[in-house]
Amino acid sequence: MSRLVIVVEKASDWGSYYPSDNVVAAQDYLKEAISVDDERVQVINLCRSYKYLGVGYYVSLLAEARGHKVIPSVRTINDLRKRALYGLDIEDLNQKLIKFLPEGGRDTTDFGVLLYFGETSYTPLADLGRQVFETFPCPILRLEFDREKIWQISAIKPASLHTLADPQEDSFAQALDKFSRKMWRKPRARKKFRYDIAMLADPGESMPPSNKKALKAFVEAGKEIGIEVEVVAKNDYPRIAEYDGLFIRETTAIDNHTYRFANKAEKEGMVVIDDPGSILKCTNKIYLHDLLKSRKLPTPNTEIIYRDDPKRLTELPDVLGFPIVLKIPDGSFSRGVVKVESVDQLKSAADELFQHTALVLAQEFMFTEFDWRIGVLDGQALYACQYFMSRGHWQIYNHVANAPQRSGGFKTLPVRDAPSEVVKLALKATAPIGDGLYGVDLKQVGDRTVVIEMNDNPSIDAGVEDAYLGEDLYRRIMDEFLRRMERKRLGITG
Repeated sequence: MSRLVIVVEKASDWGSYYPSDNVVAAQDYLKEAISVDDERVQVINLCRSYKYLGVGYYVSLLAEARGHKVIPSVRTINDLRKRALYGLDIEDLNQKLIKFLPEGGRDTTDFGVLLYFGETSYTPLADLGRQVFETFPCPILRLEFDREKIWQISAIKPASLHTLADPQEDSFAQALDKFSRKMWRKPRARKKFRYDIAMLADPGESMPPSNKKALKAFVEAGKEIGIEVEVVAKNDYPRIAEYDGLFIRETTAIDNHTYRFANKAEKEGMVVIDDPGSILKCTNKIYLHDLLKSRKLPTPNTEIIYRDDPKRLTELPDVLGFPIVLKIPDGSFSRGVVKVESVDQLKSAADELFQHTALVLAQEFMFTEFDWRIGVLDGQALYACQYFMSRGHWQIYNHVANAPQRSGGFKTLPVRDAPSEVVKLALKATAPIGDGLYGVDLKQVGDRTVVIEMNDNPSIDAGVEDAYLGEDLYRRIMDEFLRRMERKRLGITG
């Protein structure tokens, strides 16, 4: 089970709160390690300062040396010293801050708010507070703002428990209670697992990469080989470092929490599928087109059109002919993909897509009754599927409202029964991406076999991709996690 340890620099710092066996003085914590037996120890470091080589710094440093999970980590302490706003979505910060101002109204040019485990009473800043905490997991942070022409973050600083006023102490206590109940894992079952994996999923996602039955199959496959697989959600980000591995079963994107999860997990030395490098490469079709082109791998005839180059758009019909398929770079599940059959349709569709992106892919239209999907794991073909077009539609997924059929049928078959040229091309396409789990979509027209796209987060649904391999599909993926985690434990790289 997990044990929570709250470290304070002086006993008086906890004076406003009820006594607790979980609270220890920094000096006591530093003198000797907590006896853990089979426990996992989770440390909240509330020292007055995290100054380099100070008491607070050493609490986090030795916590990590003892295998304890600590907040803030040494990495966070160092990142805060750099004053860098890594990955924060602050583009609309000015509008958020205009919605409320401290007393003083529009004459105010600077002010600050306190965050307790990412929580703030200022509703317009709630999302920003969570982002700051995800980037710099630290118990108490002071977020400072200033304004010249527009509002901006001027500083993010750790704050100390002993400096809080009475109302702030109440807010901190509530946030600590909420955070500790959410973060520290419930006691484990008696059965011992060699490793554990966090499987990130969103139960509210309309088109998730894996359905509920498939998620359960991954959990069962893990148990069979001594891995505990726990389904986690977006709000579990602060405790992701508790695990040995991260398996993302939620549609990935660079600009949402899935990439932050992958990036944090990789920095923590965890085994990650999808790794952040694969997400970066596969979620952008412009990058993939350039990658495939540079390696002379066949794709549909493709042109890149630019928002600020109307001449190139005008020339497109002469280059590709109609119909033409337009794609935004980061679409998924056939979203952001439009087929046009005339100059007017081309202009109208391009105008719409250019509202969301500066570059658009334009490809020749290649009609087929189905697309091939080859699942690839660690450079080996894992499964083969044929995805048929939605009835009366030219894509697999039909996003038109009230469509009679939202997606086409499928046929899953042994990899050995798929055309060898399809499988070989899929493996060649994923080789420069990495050694993760990918789904490669391909088309065959006559003697042409081309790559349509590559997915870092391929669909694995019970009843579809597992129709041939059954439980063995989930077992193979868990086996790969086990192999990688064993190599990590033994210090084997490459």
